[in-house]
Amino acid sequence: MTYFLDLFMSGLTRGSIYALIALGYTMVYGIIALINFAHGEIYMIGAFTALLASLILSSLGLTGWGLLFSVAAIAAIYSAMYGWTVERIAYRPLRGASRLAPLISAIGMSFFLQNYVQLAQTPNFMLFPDLIPQMPFLKPVAGYLNRTQVMILLFTIVSMVALTLYIKYTKMGMAMRAVAQDITMARLSGVNIDRVISTTFIIGSVLAALGGVLIGCSMRQIYFHMGFLAGMKAFTAAVLGGIGSIPGAVIGALILGFAESFAAGYISSSYRDVVAFIILIIILIFRPEGIMGQSQTQKV
Repeated sequence: MTYFLDLFMSGLTRGSIYALIALGYTMVYGIIALINFAHGEIYMIGAFTALLASLILSSLGLTGWGLLFSVAAIAAIYSAMYGWTVERIAYRPLRGASRLAPLISAIGMSFFLQNYVQLAQTPNFMLFPDLIPQMPFLKPVAGYLNRTQVMILLFTIVSMVALTLYIKYTKMGMAMRAVAQDITMARLSGVNIDRVISTTFIIGSVLAALGGVLIGCSMRQIYFHMGFLAGMKAFTAAVLGGIGSIPGAVIGALILGFAESFAAGYISSSYRDVVAFIILIIILIFRPEGIMGQSQTQKV
């Protein structure tokens, strides 16, 4: 039973991280019906930014919750600038081109960012500090739930709820829904399309960066190629849940996290990555619209 609970919590944590990245995929797809394959690299850049910020701020004497929130804020802002830049360079100039052109551009941006970080930082694994302070109230359940897992779960839940409320009730959220429904009519109605799309990329980048901070605290190491595989799995989670659906992205990510964790625990850790892409193939064959997707909506 203890082993099962350990695997369950591991899958829940892993799935929550995938959810933070998948939210960015599903938002961008919901607005412009394209996949941002450079999104995983924003997650990686967020982790590296957090590492550098933590080294600087801790040397200045900042500790505890102040250090965590400051590092997270710096990583989020810096990654948001990268997300905005990716949209301006890889997507906006090709908005009127065929679907294939921005897709290739995004893949090229992904490889560029990977190699940029490899050359600017290091190709080796780097140790990541434990930024999350102790939580005394967790002692009764310390055997099943640690403070890092609590932070990851809480942040994923808060992010999903906040994002849903933002899109449903704010003026920018209404504009996002209008653009997603009909970009031409939204433009004719006075919606600033460029601002809406840039905001979408920025929000997705912030969530991915914070996911990078949390996974660094959990795994205690980062590397320049970490965003590629995580991005592919988050994309799988978004497709599984129904790409374009915020709750669907979270549900798909949790299913994927559990599947990977139990496959690694009961079969072999070598099958962890295989399971993710087997699930993707099965979903694309039998239910390409995903769990919460709508089959009548044609996005591509």
